Amino acid sequence: MQNQFILLFLFFGLTSIFAQEKTKILSKDTLSLEAIDPLRPAKASFYSAILPGLGQVYNKKYWKVPLVYGAIGTSAYLFVDNQKKYNLYRNEYKNRLGGNISENPSIAKLDESRLIAAQKVFQRNRDLSALFMVGFYILNIIDANIDAALSQFNVDEKLAFKPVIIKNEISSSNDFGFALNYSF
Repeated sequence: MQNQFILLFLFFGLTSIFAQEKTKILSKDTLSLEAIDPLRPAKASFYSAILPGLGQVYNKKYWKVPLVYGAIGTSAYLFVDNQKKYNLYRNEYKNRLGGNISENPSIAKLDESRLIAAQKVFQRNRDLSALFMVGFYILNIIDANIDAALSQFNVDEKLAFKPVIIKNEISSSNDFGFALNYSF
């Protein structure tokens, strides 16, 4: 009987030893490496140069497209409006020099010096509108380039730049500052 217990113990003991599987410990890398495209900023700039706002679409910043078209469109509208008003006052001045009577009663009240001054104002506003239109177009290209370049940086939760309040041991006052933390 005692031999049977030993045999039974060995049988269950050996089966339980062989029944266990070896567990493999696999460590997963939490950081996934994304391929960095060195031509991404150039592509975004090229797309924005071809069609304003297309670089922002390429960067998936869709909310910037109405801002781009609003800025360039407003400048274009002001350019056309000031050009029309400039032509109106210039044609009136030319007609007066030619001895013709004015068709517009509101402009007929103005003398020649006022017509020349109005021409200069609208010409200046037209030129400024053209300058703003070109400036917003260039700003659109620069924004697409910088956004594409900055989108490839690894921004991780481990790196933090936070404001902190430090207790000053000497003067028993609170000091305010910034801390750059990196956790491993």
